[in-house]
Amino acid sequence: MNNKWIRAAIPALLIHCSIGTVYCWSTFKTAIAEQIGMSTFSVGWAFSLAIFFLGMSAAFCGNLVEKNIHKSSLISCICFSAGMIGTGLAVHFLTGAAALIAIYICYGCLMGIGLGIGYLTPVKTLMLWFKETPGIATGISIAGFGLAKAIATPIMELIQSKLNIASMFYILGTTYFIIMFIGHKLLKKPDDWIEPKVNNEFKFTQILKNKDFILIWLMFYINIHCGLALISYEKQLLSYVGLTGIALAFIPSLTALFNATGRLGYSALSDKLPDRNYTYYIIFISSILITVLGLLTQLKISIIVIILLLIINAGYGGGFSTLPALLSSRFGMKNISKIHGLALSAWAVAGLTGNNLSELILKLSNNNYYIILISTGILYIVGFICSYKLKKERLD
Repeated sequence: MNNKWIRAAIPALLIHCSIGTVYCWSTFKTAIAEQIGMSTFSVGWAFSLAIFFLGMSAAFCGNLVEKNIHKSSLISCICFSAGMIGTGLAVHFLTGAAALIAIYICYGCLMGIGLGIGYLTPVKTLMLWFKETPGIATGISIAGFGLAKAIATPIMELIQSKLNIASMFYILGTTYFIIMFIGHKLLKKPDDWIEPKVNNEFKFTQILKNKDFILIWLMFYINIHCGLALISYEKQLLSYVGLTGIALAFIPSLTALFNATGRLGYSALSDKLPDRNYTYYIIFISSILITVLGLLTQLKISIIVIILLLIINAGYGGGFSTLPALLSSRFGMKNISKIHGLALSAWAVAGLTGNNLSELILKLSNNNYYIILISTGILYIVGFICSYKLKKERLD
């Protein structure tokens, strides 16, 4: 069959629901640290490296994706699954610094490259198939990336409890290879789309100097940085306000659901608004308001902290799903994979700064989460100013 669901939506979901499991890191981080005899802080850099390589591979592989989605989807499939299986081998056979370096290479570098290329590959294809609603099209796929955590977390916990941490990586690495390979085989651009053979107009330096691109990059970076600063410590925040037991186990799955819903909801909303940038207005305003409420209550009311995490997760996901359509509204569809890839470099930088800055703040302030909230609140205000400065929608 040759329609938009079989050739775009389903393969995009298969790919994104696989690579999105990178956000399950907190589910097995402690188990890895205990298994190899290293601190959780040192092991945690594997996640930061994965996000860094995700953003940088997307930034530099946009040209590959633009030219050949079948080659890029296959590379993603191989790198991601090999990185996951390699992490299992490192945990199984190595300990100490040797295991740590192997995990950095496999989970951080190899998986990160698979993540970046896989994340970028289906986006333009979706927008070509869903020409009338490009926002909701990318939202469907990128919602899969956010939903992956909610789906995979209980599976990972079950495998760990029944078998062990290494077996979890072996089983899931093999499973995701099969799922992503099916997505790779199904993914196809519309028959009526003719890819330009010559494209000398696009210059990276010209885009990097473009004021609109710079503002979008900053908006995207701030939303991810602030999201990671809070999301990566959501279990600790919930414990900080006294939640335990079932509530502590259930709420992370609820936040993951809001993350996925935000990706779909905000992208669908962007199709209805006169300017796609207005969705970022809503994301930043809602984030500012809930942050202020959290500060006023001094993080002492559990329901406020839960609402804070839900809204931040929804806005975090929404920022990802609305980005491709926002970029296409400013720069057109011709080079969207390359421009989208460049914008995803903000994700790479935020992957290094978000959770690590929170870790530094907590160390220097004796675990004062209030200061993290102040820093993210200030940055959300800066993000809103960037969004306000962005010019009205225009297509070239």
